[in-house]
Amino acid sequence: MRTKRQGLIVWFQHMKNIKQIKRFGHLIYVSKQRKYAVVYVDQVEADETADKLNHLPFISKVDFSYKPFVNTEFENAKMDKAKEYDYKMGI
Repeated sequence: MRTKRQGLIVWFQHMKNIKQIKRFGHLIYVSKQRKYAVVYVDQVEADETADKLNHLPFISKVDFSYKPFVNTEFENAKMDKAKEYDYKMGI
């Protein structure tokens, strides 16, 4: 069975602290210009990990990703009229 994962957006002050952030979960992405990192952790441990990260002196704030809570099953999706016309033309 797959474990549920939660993304944490970690805002930091210096790039030299990325190695310490990496220890808290699976580091996916780091932005040098905006100074944030995306870290995935188990959904059960997300609150505890966010609290631990918030207590570090070089962390500005920690945000939660809403991706696991967004419904991705779309019903009654309508095709764009322009695309539908192109398909009929055989292009």
